[in-house]
Amino acid sequence: RRNVMGQKIHPYGFRVGITRGWQSRWFAEKSRFGTLLVEDTKIRRFVEKRLRLAGIARAEIERTGDEVRILLHAARPGLVIGRKHAEVDRLRDEVQKLTGKKVVINIREVSNPDANAQLLAVGIAGQLTKRSSFRRAMRRALESARNAGALGVKIICSGRLGGAEMSRTERYVDGRLPLHNLEADIEYGFTEASTTYGKIGVKVWLFKGMIRDNKNKDVK
Repeated sequence: RRNVMGQKIHPYGFRVGITRGWQSRWFAEKSRFGTLLVEDTKIRRFVEKRLRLAGIARAEIERTGDEVRILLHAARPGLVIGRKHAEVDRLRDEVQKLTGKKVVINIREVSNPDANAQLLAVGIAGQLTKRSSFRRAMRRALESARNAGALGVKIICSGRLGGAEMSRTERYVDGRLPLHNLEADIEYGFTEASTTYGKIGVKVWLFKGMIRDNKNKDVK
C-alpha cells in the first residue's frame, strides 16, 4: 500500500461560490487582471501592517472604473477612524498614493472578536511576540472561542516554539470540525508572529454550525 500525501486546500477557497462570497469583487480584462490582483494583495498587506492594533479581520475590495472601494472589518473601528475621521482620511490618502486611484474606505465593526478566527490568530501572534507561553496563549484563545459560541476549534502553531533549537508544531483541538462538509460554516485565520527566534505561524479554524440550521445568520 502506498502512502499518499494529503492534499490541502484553503477552507475559503473550498467554499467560495457555494456558502461564501469573494473578498475581491471586480471584473477586468485578461491583460489587466494580474496587475489588479497584485494590487489587491499590496492593499491588504499594507492595511494589515498599518492597522495591526485595530484588529482587522478582513478587507473586502470592490472596483468600478478608476475607483477602489475598501470595506474593513475591524474589532476596534475607533482606532481606524480616529478623532474627527483624521486617521481614516490619512489611511485613504496613503492607499491612494499606493494605487494611484481614487479610494473610498468604509469600516464595519466586528461585534464578537472572540468568534473570529483571524482575530484569534492575530491575538495569539501578539502574545507570542511579547514572549508569552505559547501553550497559555493557545489555551486562552481556545477557551475564548468556545465561550463565544464556537462549536469546534483547532489551533496550530509552528516554528521555534519557546525558543527551542528545532522547530515543531503544537496543536489544540476542541469540539468538532467537519472540514469536508460544504454546508459547514468554517472560519479560518492565519498570521505570523515575528519573534527573536524567527517566524512562528499561527492557524485557527472555527466551526460555527451548519449554514442550513442558521438561516438568520448572514453568510460571509
